[in-house]
Amino acid sequence: LVATLSTGERIDLTLTAATFTAITETLVGKTLGPVKKALRDAKLTPVEIDGVVMVGGATRMPQIQKAVATFFGAPPLNNLDPDQVVALGAAIQANVLAGNRASEEDWLLLDVIPLSLGLETMGGLTEKIIPRNATIPIARAQEFTTFKDGQTAMAIHVVQGEREKVADCRSLARFELRGIPPMVAGAARIRVTFQVDADGLLAVSAREQTTGVEAAITVKPSYGLADTDIARMLQESQAHAVDDMEARALAEAQVDGERMVAATMSALDADGDLLAPGERVEIDAAMATVRRLIAGEDRHALHAAVSALNHATEEFAARRMDRSVSSALAGRSVDSLPQD
Repeated sequence: LVATLSTGERIDLTLTAATFTAITETLVGKTLGPVKKALRDAKLTPVEIDGVVMVGGATRMPQIQKAVATFFGAPPLNNLDPDQVVALGAAIQANVLAGNRASEEDWLLLDVIPLSLGLETMGGLTEKIIPRNATIPIARAQEFTTFKDGQTAMAIHVVQGEREKVADCRSLARFELRGIPPMVAGAARIRVTFQVDADGLLAVSAREQTTGVEAAITVKPSYGLADTDIARMLQESQAHAVDDMEARALAEAQVDGERMVAATMSALDADGDLLAPGERVEIDAAMATVRRLIAGEDRHALHAAVSALNHATEEFAARRMDRSVSSALAGRSVDSLPQD
């Protein structure tokens, strides 16, 4: 090896094949990491792969060829120049997008989504709508609902990434759906659709199912996103997988607690007169415990507190149901009721 350093110093040394193999062994091993992950994402095993195309001049190294052959149980396909296959693939894909593929040609090139696309839900959580490595074009839809009574608008926050918390993902766009009919929490149905076209453009729409009111936005998920950013985001998601799942479980428990307290308060405002004096004290104490634990990080204690609140309101809920039925039947004869 002969080289000149930036300082002007000239390096001239002999490197044996054995030494070169030894110092690159760790790097060669690391290249199989993404290969294994790609197979897991595709739900395939090495023996199910028909052939492996090598990409990049470094894949000519004998130790890389050997590592691939050992992992897949067959030597890689070396009939293509590793320096040209990327350009060839890009040219073929461009030809497909231009509509120039002949009808008798049966090959298919698929582009994939490098990072999951989703939106923010209560508790600052990420709800993935289109998963990473899904082939494009693709469209996925999911229904959501309101969190508060009388809610007439919903903020839609579109995000990109693999983390469970929105704060750890990449924000793509925000828009708002207005004109939702005021209903009790959980009654409205909002259908959110994610659609990615062949050019990688993401169109997100939100439609309220009763009135048909709709809002939409279009964004380019790959804008400003380098390959190094994708690699970093994937590495971070793997490194924090366990912590992220725990954080998600806690946030979900906190949302459940907030929902239970809100529903209980609404019921007390409407039918508090149905309670005996001692019952109100018990329910208020149970709600105070839930509120206190929502601010903490013990999700198991929070689950127990929500269960205790639910138990404390069981008889109250039964009385409310009786009042509702009595009110609905008031002034009606048996003959006027619907017959099965």
